[in-house]
Amino acid sequence: MEFGFGEEDEAFRTEVRDWLGEYADATVDRRTWERTLGAAGWIGLGWPESGYGNRTAGLTRQVVWAEEYARSGAPARSGHIGENLLAPTLIAHGDDVQKRRFLPPVAAGEELWCQGYSEPGAGSDLAGVRTAAVREGPYYRITGQKIWTSLAHEADWCFVLARTDPDARRHHGLSFLLVPMDQPGRIEVRPIRQLTGTSDFNEVFFDGARARVEHVVGGEGQGWRVAMSLLGFERGVSTLAQQIGFARELAEVVRAAVETGAVHDPVLRARLVRQWAELRVMRWNALRTLGHATGPAVPGAPSVAKLLWANWHQRLGELAVEVRGASAAVGPADWSPESPYPLDAAQHLFLFSRADTVYGGSDQIQRTIIAERVLGLPGEPKGAV
Repeated sequence: MEFGFGEEDEAFRTEVRDWLGEYADATVDRRTWERTLGAAGWIGLGWPESGYGNRTAGLTRQVVWAEEYARSGAPARSGHIGENLLAPTLIAHGDDVQKRRFLPPVAAGEELWCQGYSEPGAGSDLAGVRTAAVREGPYYRITGQKIWTSLAHEADWCFVLARTDPDARRHHGLSFLLVPMDQPGRIEVRPIRQLTGTSDFNEVFFDGARARVEHVVGGEGQGWRVAMSLLGFERGVSTLAQQIGFARELAEVVRAAVETGAVHDPVLRARLVRQWAELRVMRWNALRTLGHATGPAVPGAPSVAKLLWANWHQRLGELAVEVRGASAAVGPADWSPESPYPLDAAQHLFLFSRADTVYGGSDQIQRTIIAERVLGLPGEPKGAV
């Protein structure tokens, strides 16, 4: 498939750019922003179905939207988990009642979601989850712990992978449950303080939390199949928007190198050129794999992409502080009890990017996927859970 933009797509780009331009300087909290997007119909463009308050768009227009959103500097999204992960999963595996209940609030920006997958003893080895869900009449009672749960402190709902058959092992006996977060005394969210001083990740403790039986997606015991399907939806146009953000960060690093004179160091200059060239390669690779979006998935493409961008971004973070020299170790403001951990943009990039090669599947896991599922090498030995 040849990937390109036609005249109608460029007209759509102008429409998107003009709409986003109205909010370029607006100060708005993230929940209000989601509702603003929903009211204008910009949530759910990539869904394979319409009719839930969303409008759909072809692949090229999805790319246009993602690129222009990144270029505009619009607010960070808090609804992307519901829009890009839960919604396609419900459309693929949910029943009509579930879709009618949950998709319209996502499209309207009214309900925010988080993902209850990883646990202290089951991160990359997702089949080892131990969070239990026991059937009690019209509900499941959920007990266990999830960790690294992005935006759980803001979410209204969580889709939880839990074990409904205690006698089954590994990926058998798991179910995919939709759980309301507003359950005082039954759900506790504890923010995890990161190197940057922020707390977007959380621990979530379930102590008898309840989920309705009709809110099990795909049927009891089918959680592994649904969960793996959801992970497949993480591949998409968002990677192109991510790369536009990367390009903006690279431009700032180059600007700092010019201002400090670090650009005259031949080693640093060569590294800056390499970062630019590799970013272009990542873009063309993303466009190439997107060309297969309507057909069979390119084997290993998500893992290859993750390895490329995570390591690229981590090296950029290192460059961001290196080009500034010793001054990069000095904070932008004096320390105070009210603001004990001030960071400028380059310092934040350096510290936050240390996690890039861990979250979303570590480098080791991505290489194992490529080895086993693409190259056909023998599987890595795994102990029983």
